[in-house]
This record gives sequence, C-alpha cells and structure tokens, in this order.
Amino acid sequence: MQIHSTCSFKTPEDSKYFENWVVRLEKVNNKKYGRIDLETSLGKTVVWSLSGDKKDLKPLVIFPGFRTCSLFWDFDNALEPLQKNYRIFLVDTNGQPSLSDGNTPDIKSNDYGLWASEVITKLGLTKAVVAGASFGGLVCMKLCIVAPEKVEKAIMLNPGCLQPFSLSLKNLYYNMLPILFPSRKNVKTFLDAAVFCKPNHQLSTDSEELILDYEMMALTRFIDKAQKPYQMPLSELSKVSSDVYLLEGENDLLFPYQKSIDHATKCIKNLKEVFVLKQTGHGIETSKEAISIIGRIMNT
Repeated sequence: MQIHSTCSFKTPEDSKYFENWVVRLEKVNNKKYGRIDLETSLGKTVVWSLSGDKKDLKPLVIFPGFRTCSLFWDFDNALEPLQKNYRIFLVDTNGQPSLSDGNTPDIKSNDYGLWASEVITKLGLTKAVVAGASFGGLVCMKLCIVAPEKVEKAIMLNPGCLQPFSLSLKNLYYNMLPILFPSRKNVKTFLDAAVFCKPNHQLSTDSEELILDYEMMALTRFIDKAQKPYQMPLSELSKVSSDVYLLEGENDLLFPYQKSIDHATKCIKNLKEVFVLKQTGHGIETSKEAISIIGRIMNT
C-alpha cells in the first residue's frame, strides 16, 4: 500500500492530551473502553471496544467521520443499548486526530478499503456489520468494493461520498470560521449551526465540553495533511454488492440529504432502506435516534 500523506500531532504531549481526553470520556460515561492496537499497512491502528470479549455476540465495526474519532459515537453513552447485544469495535481511522498513526493512502484508490479489510481480519472477525459516519461512509463503501465477503450489512450515516461538499455560503461560513479563527466560541458556533440541531439533536453539557476540547486540539495541535472525501461516481458505487442502509439528517449543512439520497438511489443497487431523521444535523452519529435505527437494522 502506498502512503499518500502523513498527519501528526505537533508534539508528543498532544497525543498524551488525547489519552487524557479518553480518560475524561470514560469518567463522564462511567465505563472503561477496551483498547486494541493493530499493526496494519497504515501503521498502528487503535480500536476501542465495548463487549469486545463476548465472542458469541454479532460484531459491529464503526468508522468515524473526518476530524473526529470513533469514540464520538458513544457520547452520553449512546451505544449502551447496542453493547448489550453486540460486540462493538470503534476504529480510529489512520490520518485522523487519534492515537492511530497518521499515514493515509490516496483517497481515490481502494486502499482505505484494503486497510479496513485488514482491520476486520486482525480483529479476528470473518464478517461484520459495518457503519460509517461522513468520511467513515466512504471507508465502508471502499471496503464493500474490495472485500464484500466481510460485510454483512453496510450502514452509512450522512456519508461524505455521495455528493461534493456543499459550497453554499452558509455552509462555507460555519465550516471555515473555526479553521481560520480557532477558538472555543467559533467551534461552538460551528457545532450549533452544522453538527447539531438543538433542542432535538444535542449533547449533555459534559459531552459538549469534551467535543469542544477535542475540536480545539484537532484544529490547533494536529497537522492535517489528509485528503478530503469526494463524491464516488457510478463507476465505483455500482461495484458495491453488499446490502446498504442510509441514514440522513434533515439539517445536514455539509451534505444536504436529498442530493445524497438521489445519488445513492441511482448508484447503489442493493440500497435496502433510507431513513431521514428530522431536526438532525451532520453529527448524526451522536443521535440516539440514529443508534436506535442501527439496532433495528442489525436485528433484521
């Protein structure tokens, strides 16, 4: 696998900050996450687990969005209803701000799919339900293309691979604000306008503080050289033979939901069901309604 670019924290202390951030999340959620360090073609890949040792349970493998880590999925213990019945593996994608190495492949190659296939094998799994939010949706589709035999079902949440990033003035303003002028106030403005949709879709005060701290770290202490997601064309998505489920937030500024649904309907032959969540922003993986839907999909 050819390395396209390498991202990194600015200093070793910054990675320690992330380790402490995980400890804080564990304290807020009153739980301990299992940690698995895998050696992959992209270097070290860190996977967090819930009920990971219960081998009689069906596995769910989760890939996070861009400039997030997989533990975002469990803010306010959102995954608790699933961890009773499923082995959950939360993969910190290489190249994103986390303890995984920062090596990234060419985004338009199938290498992220090959890497995801490696992760599933090294976790000791033969087949799993996979779920991905935003950028993680692209990883899921690449995996379905290169190793469909390892995918029981693929669940995409506000995926970043079904249309280009929105160039609306509103979206550009709220996304660029914290990048150009990183401050807690500007990050919160972005979160409130694009990621959440209060009061229906929001986090507790403690979890919101954690996401603010994480984003400030990612914006100011992480050197990001990763390529951004892109609209996968018909020529790629038509190769996906796995059963695919699509969850869309009605208020997603980054990737307006109807365009994603239209492209998925046109290109993905085994698109089984589409769910549109009312009053839900781009950070749909933090929605307990979305987690509940994932549970229903896994039971079918």
